Amino acid sequence: MRLDSFTGTALLALAPTCLAETLPPSRILHVDIPCQLFNGQYPGPVISANWGDTVSVTLKNSLQNNGTGIHWHGIRQLNTCPQDGVGGITECPLAPGDSKTYTFHATQHGTTWYHSHFSSQYGTGAFGPIVINGLASANYDYDLGSYVIIDYYYESGWVVQDQAHANLQAASPPPPADTILINGTNKDANGNGAYNQVLGLEKGKKYRLRLINTSSDNNIRVSLDNHPFTVITSDLVPIKPYTATSTAGNYWFRANIVTACGSSNNGAGLSVFSYQGAASGDPTSTGYTLPTDCNDETNLIPWVSNTVNATASLNEVGSLDINIALPGTSTNGGNMVVWSVNLTAIDVAWDMPTMQYVKDGNTSYPTACNMIEIPYEGTWSYWIIQEPAGSIVPIPHPIHLHGHDFYVLGTGDGILDINSSPSTLTYTNPPTRHSAPARRRLARHRLPGR
Repeated sequence: MRLDSFTGTALLALAPTCLAETLPPSRILHVDIPCQLFNGQYPGPVISANWGDTVSVTLKNSLQNNGTGIHWHGIRQLNTCPQDGVGGITECPLAPGDSKTYTFHATQHGTTWYHSHFSSQYGTGAFGPIVINGLASANYDYDLGSYVIIDYYYESGWVVQDQAHANLQAASPPPPADTILINGTNKDANGNGAYNQVLGLEKGKKYRLRLINTSSDNNIRVSLDNHPFTVITSDLVPIKPYTATSTAGNYWFRANIVTACGSSNNGAGLSVFSYQGAASGDPTSTGYTLPTDCNDETNLIPWVSNTVNATASLNEVGSLDINIALPGTSTNGGNMVVWSVNLTAIDVAWDMPTMQYVKDGNTSYPTACNMIEIPYEGTWSYWIIQEPAGSIVPIPHPIHLHGHDFYVLGTGDGILDINSSPSTLTYTNPPTRHSAPARRRLARHRLPGR
């Protein structure tokens, strides 16, 4: 069921088969892969709303063996924190056969996505795009809608998760993706499958393309041959635009894995952009040379200017040291693999989410909650996020803050000495994000009251 208004119903059901559009040469065309899908679609149905709407979505868990929930990625959840959809944090997982209605306000506009936050479900297909219509920082003629990019594996997300854990126990990176899909499709090296196609483009017109990287493990750089992009929004934040003059024809759209922190067995994800009157057939255009480092784009200047308080005491600056730890032995005889923040890994209790402690008026929390308290609502909060000196993290991973935006004051390599580096930080209209870069240190500031 397509969800194209501000209210609707999403159904999470386990599909017994999921046809892979790209297949390794050793397999026949139709391969059954266990999937967990919203309304039987891959990607899930688009949820559309207008800026200022109240969004209401009912989820029914039709799975047989798993709890579930929906997290609304990047949605601020101002005064609607219990709607964030994270089992063990804001709710108990939704049991098989049960239903729940999520309701929140569309206080932002732009493009984002929703996904299950239960174990590896979104890696097995439980995700989909969100489009919130609103103002744009540049004019365009047509909206091409959401363009969902994902690293795809020929095994289920559960199997890939086990493989990744086994690799990390040996301090090795996770297995490479088998391919990159664009809106659920691509071709393999033998030509099996199909490319996603955007047809009927008009020369001289401007098109809005809503790009979403829903990958489990990979950073993606995108390009459209012979067509420079103008970026107008990032992470639901309109930015100052930073155009296309090409002859009619067919052009490759490329989704390249950033090789410094990921890999794919099938190269780039490809899609075809075709102008009106173009001849049939695959494009012959050549691509751009793109950077291969893991550094995130920071030249994203918000359209609505904000200034961060630069006079805060250095004593107010906190540190989040991020590492992968091998703290003990698991049931299979190998090392347990946990992400640690300040030497502690979170261990959620499905039947006692953190939100329940808050609701019950508790002022202390179990160590397993790995609670980081912010002093007061409306207080500026400064954090340095980095890998500890001497640590080796074999898998880059972004930092994503639920329900909030934050300012990126600076990034760099090595350990940041806040006492000697304040002058290197940007306090005037810095980039605003809800997800931090995958590698390198980061100095960030949380917006007060948001």
